[in-house]
Amino acid sequence: MDIAFIADPLDGFKIYKDSSFAMMREAQRRGHHLWFMEQGDLTRLPTGVIAGCAGRLHLTGKNDWYVLDQPVDQPLSGFDAVIMRKDPPFDMEYIYSTYLLELAEQQGARVFNRPAAIRDHNEKLAIAKFPQFTVPTLVSRDKGRLLAFHAEHRDIILKPLDGMGGSGIFRVRDDALNLGSVVETLTGNGTSTIMAQRYIPAIKDGDKRVLVIGGVPVPFALARIPQGTEVRGNLAAGGVGRAQPLSARDLEIATTLGPQLWKRGLLLVGLDVIGDHLTEVNVTSPTCFQEITDQTGFDVAAMFIDALELAVKATP
Repeated sequence: MDIAFIADPLDGFKIYKDSSFAMMREAQRRGHHLWFMEQGDLTRLPTGVIAGCAGRLHLTGKNDWYVLDQPVDQPLSGFDAVIMRKDPPFDMEYIYSTYLLELAEQQGARVFNRPAAIRDHNEKLAIAKFPQFTVPTLVSRDKGRLLAFHAEHRDIILKPLDGMGGSGIFRVRDDALNLGSVVETLTGNGTSTIMAQRYIPAIKDGDKRVLVIGGVPVPFALARIPQGTEVRGNLAAGGVGRAQPLSARDLEIATTLGPQLWKRGLLLVGLDVIGDHLTEVNVTSPTCFQEITDQTGFDVAAMFIDALELAVKATP
């Protein structure tokens, strides 16, 4: 197969832990041809064709880990699969990319995850579709409602709807210290909608990343454990990752959501679970492949490429 990846610049990859790199390495090992482009390389040509300025990508297995051939415009429909792995921020440029990718689908391109599904599943708000698995949650930009939510639950988490890696997350305890300032800052004085959730004490045992591929859960989660006084378990915020088998509740959440999300076109999903509760549904560029594989021996990238191969065969 010819597989095109859309991702952030290759020179920024940390290949010892990057999940996109793990996918590429496994695909090349199986004899598939890799192509690479960045988000800004997507274009609608005057002919109406949706193309990407893509170069053939060769992984070397050395310190200089890749060689990229001269990029040229190519119709996205000419690839067997297009893998959208651009990291957030999920801004208007990201939205425009999903529009272009959706047009490419109409021309025959096979895009994973499907662009409309990425666009329709905000990684924070998507949990509202599955309230049976969540803690009390408020989504609002109204200061009065947010203050009242804290008054009811006393210990809460506040976060923006478009962040990643734990950015912009605040915990406000019973003393309400700086609550007004936090709300004003996150909402931009009432101009931006945010999320408030009841604090989950089980965060001390880790913010678990449960990967679901083709509707099927990976049997191990990565518990990202906060360090010191930090409330965030995100690896980008200094959390330490510990792979562990899925709990019965993890499995219940994953097997309930997985088939529904795959039916909507989400080949790869990263569910965030704290204790027994779903906190996020990550659909843009879920990670943790290499951490799970390194600690357990379970080859997540192989499971992903297996699912991708089956999905491509099943798509006309």
